[in-house]
Amino acid sequence: MKNASLSVIFSFVVFVSLPLQAGQEDKRLDLLFAGLAKSNTAQEAKSIENSIWQIWIENKNPPVSRIMNFGINSMNAGALKAALRAFNEVIEMDPKFAEGWNKRATIYYLLQDYPASVKDIAQTLRLEPRHFGALSGLGLINAALGRHRAALKAFEQASTIHPQMSGVQQHIKMIKEFLKGEKT
Repeated sequence: MKNASLSVIFSFVVFVSLPLQAGQEDKRLDLLFAGLAKSNTAQEAKSIENSIWQIWIENKNPPVSRIMNFGINSMNAGALKAALRAFNEVIEMDPKFAEGWNKRATIYYLLQDYPASVKDIAQTLRLEPRHFGALSGLGLINAALGRHRAALKAFEQASTIHPQMSGVQQHIKMIKEFLKGEKT
C-alpha cells in the first residue's frame, strides 16, 4: 500500500511541477517512464501508466483535442467507422501527434485490417519509441498472423519499457512455450 501511495504522490508532483506540453513531447513523460521502469507492483505501475496515457491523448490544439476525444468515445461505444473518421482527421490536422496514429492503428486492428494497423504502429513508434501500447498491439497482430518470433520481440520490447504491463508477461510465456514445442 505504501508503494501505491508513493506512486500517486509521484504522479501528482510530476503533473504539478512541469509545464504542459502535448502528447509525446510532454516533459513529464521522462519522469513517468523512469518511474514506470522502477515500479515494484502492478498497482503502482497502473497509476503511472494511466498518467502516461492521459498525457499521450493531450494536444495543444483544442480542435484536435475535441476530435480526439470524440474518436475515443466513438471507439469505446463501438462506433468504429465514426472513430476512424475522427482519427483520420486528427492525423490530418496534426501528423506529428503519435497518439492519433496509435488510436487509428487500434481501429484498424479492431477492423482486422492488420497491414494498415502495422503501418500506423510504425508511425506511432517513429514519433514515440516508448509507446508500450503500440508495441503490445504489434505483438497481438503478429501473434494473430502466426508470426510468433516477431510477436515475441514486440512483447519483449513493450515489457522492457513497462515491466508490469498487464498481459504482456503472459503473452511472452505462451509464445515461448509455443516456440519451444515447435522445436521438438
